[in-house]
Amino acid sequence: MHTLSRIVAWLILALVLPAAAQTQPAQAPAAQSPATDPVKAQQQRTVEQPGNNAPVWREVRSGQSNYASIPGREVGVLVQPQARFPGQDHMSTAGEAWRNFRNGPITFYGGWLLALAIAAFYFSKGPLKLHDKPTGRVVERFTLVERWAHWTVAISFCAMAISGLVILFGKHVLLPVLGYTLFSWLTSLAKNLHNFVAPLFIVGLACMIVIYIKDNFPSKGDLAWFGGAFAMFWSGKHVPSGRFNAGEKVYFWVGVVALCITLASTGVIMLFPNFEQLRTTMQQMNVIHASAAIVMVVFALGHIYVGTIGVEGAYRNMRDGVTDETWAKEHHELWYNDVKAGKVGAKSGAVPQASTQTQH
Repeated sequence: MHTLSRIVAWLILALVLPAAAQTQPAQAPAAQSPATDPVKAQQQRTVEQPGNNAPVWREVRSGQSNYASIPGREVGVLVQPQARFPGQDHMSTAGEAWRNFRNGPITFYGGWLLALAIAAFYFSKGPLKLHDKPTGRVVERFTLVERWAHWTVAISFCAMAISGLVILFGKHVLLPVLGYTLFSWLTSLAKNLHNFVAPLFIVGLACMIVIYIKDNFPSKGDLAWFGGAFAMFWSGKHVPSGRFNAGEKVYFWVGVVALCITLASTGVIMLFPNFEQLRTTMQQMNVIHASAAIVMVVFALGHIYVGTIGVEGAYRNMRDGVTDETWAKEHHELWYNDVKAGKVGAKSGAVPQASTQTQH
């Protein structure tokens, strides 16, 4: 009886163990089904549908972050998510949308704005002449510090303006003429010049604002100057003004302060991407930087024209720091009267000269 019980027990074990062995493998694949495991699903797809990586690229284009061992805010984002800039009628990846906007509206309208501005200055009326002859007595118009600040900003801005225009419009204007090799060399030079001159411009800009701000606040006579500006440029009838007239004050606040600070701040953001700015931030800063630069170049062209050939004797003010009393009285009569009355500092007083000074 005891022997019979052992035989029955061994028979039961022999039947149960194979059944368990067959059931366990059947359950394991269900837990790792390709339908629930993305990695195994992709592996299975490469076997069943070679070359079909559509799900992978859909995940890449979604803009979601993937695993990356390098630290950073966007290192796991291979392609930016969908975006659309103003005026665009369809969505695309943010990088493509930015490229189309930069090479589209900014280049097209910005180019025409510069072309029209240059044509306007070229075909303008000509220089404003002095009504009376120079007296030979000069007034100190700008101190040495004021001139150094002005020329530092002016020269560095011109260098960055030219290099920036090459970067922005060179592909459309210069590349067909120069060819790929020479244009590549020129653009690389422009990029490095732009980047390395920028710190000098920023420092000079800060000094210039601090030095000139005291004379550019609104004052009496500014509204009258705006009212007579048209007649002044076309008939030569001058409107009395202080050390800086209302037009120069607008240039200072809109151009030097607003636009140049915008250029400096957006340029720093693009120049130092190691502060973990997002790609979207860099693209937006590039659009703002290019737009502000085009407007500022137009402002600067007008300023350069008036300060050189547009107004007789104006260039000498910033070159030598002095101007003839006739020029000071005709262009800035209120300031000239303050100088003669001793209401301004000694450095801005009248300086008699024995020899007659010619105007340039």
